[in-house]
Amino acid sequence: MRHTAYVFDAYGTLFDVHAAVRKYADKVGPDAQRLSDVWRQKQLEYSWVRALMGRYRDFWDLTQESLDTAFALVPSADKSLKSDLLNAYWTLDCYQEVPEVLTRLKQNGARLAILSNGSPTMLEAAAEAAGLSDLFDEIFSVDMLKTFKTDPKVYDMVTTHFRIYPDAVSFQSSNRWDIAGATAFGFRTVWMNRAGMPDEYPDLAPAAVLKDLTGLPGLG
Repeated sequence: MRHTAYVFDAYGTLFDVHAAVRKYADKVGPDAQRLSDVWRQKQLEYSWVRALMGRYRDFWDLTQESLDTAFALVPSADKSLKSDLLNAYWTLDCYQEVPEVLTRLKQNGARLAILSNGSPTMLEAAAEAAGLSDLFDEIFSVDMLKTFKTDPKVYDMVTTHFRIYPDAVSFQSSNRWDIAGATAFGFRTVWMNRAGMPDEYPDLAPAAVLKDLTGLPGLG
C-alpha cells in the first residue's frame, strides 16, 4: 500500500452536516434545508475569518454562533428548536458506506485518522456515536494549534505525528477548499464531491474525484 496513512476530514466527509436539521425538518418548517445550508456556510465562513484575523474561537462556539445567524437569515424557521439542533450536532449520522470503507482500510494495514476543524470533544462524540472510535489511530483537531484549515500547520500535524512525508498521506475531504489546502501542502488528495459541485482551484487539483468513499484506492 503506497499510502500508509488515510486521513479524513470529518464534517461533510464522514459525517452528514445536514443530519441535525433533517432530524427536525418537519418542526423547523418549509425552509429547513435553507436553514441547514446557511448554518453550514456561516460555520465555515467564521472559521476562515477567525483564522485570518488570528482570533481563534472553539469550533463549537462558531457552530452555535452560526446557527444564531442562520435563524436570523431564515426567519420562518422555528427558533425554539435551537437546543435540539445543537444537541443533534454532537451525534451526526455518518454516511452509509463509511464504516465498511474504514474497516477495510484498517484490515489492509493503513493508519487512519481524522483531521478536522472540530473541537476534540465534538469529534470524539461524533466518532463514538457512529461506532467508529476504535478504527482511528488518531483524531487531530485544530484546537491544539488555535487556528483553522487551510493553514499549512494543520496538515503538518499529520506528517509530524506519523513521521512520514506528505505524499505518503491520502487525504479525503468533501470540501474543495480543504482539498486545495491539502494539495498545496503535498498530500495526495481525494475530493468527495457528494453534492456534485463544480470544480474550483484548478491549479490545486485533487488526484481523484469520487461521489463517495467506496471508490477509494487502497480498499483492495
